[in-house]
Amino acid sequence: MAIAWKTRRFSVAEYHRMGETGILDEDDRVELLDGEIVEMTPIGPAHASVVGRLTHIFSRLAGERGLVWVQNPIDLGVSDSEPQPDVALLTPRADFYATAHPRPEDVLLVVEVMDAPAERDRRLKLPLYGRAAIREVWLVDLGAEWIEVCRHPAPDGYRETRLVRRGESATIEALPDLAIRVDDILG
Repeated sequence: MAIAWKTRRFSVAEYHRMGETGILDEDDRVELLDGEIVEMTPIGPAHASVVGRLTHIFSRLAGERGLVWVQNPIDLGVSDSEPQPDVALLTPRADFYATAHPRPEDVLLVVEVMDAPAERDRRLKLPLYGRAAIREVWLVDLGAEWIEVCRHPAPDGYRETRLVRRGESATIEALPDLAIRVDDILG
């Protein structure tokens, strides 16, 4: 006889209460994805280096036109997900989002840096970002050494996806004058 497992999904409000009551604390590397509390993988040197490079590049090139948001939550506007992308580029606000997490309309670009297992971000997070209408997502694949640029959100992900490899540059659709070399991101 097979045992039927009963699972419990959580809302963003319940997830926040877990933090307020001490069930989760700031040292727990977790995020809420589609109602499930998911452990984030440890950040290795290559991953940290790319996040640092992206932070430096975006800060320098976007200047006052974009606020660099590093490994902080984004409110997707749905009750069961609050991802923490590696890097996001946001529309600047005077209060630096002190009163509420950024929402999809505030996000110019989300970047997820993927090492093993690379499919997790593609399979779990990309559809969430698409459903929330995040306008552009870059998946930086450390193993393949390319950036998957995803644009034009749709209910199941993104309608446009293209690979940008070493020797090529990627542009941010919201800031098309900024060309960023893949080699500068990957090192």
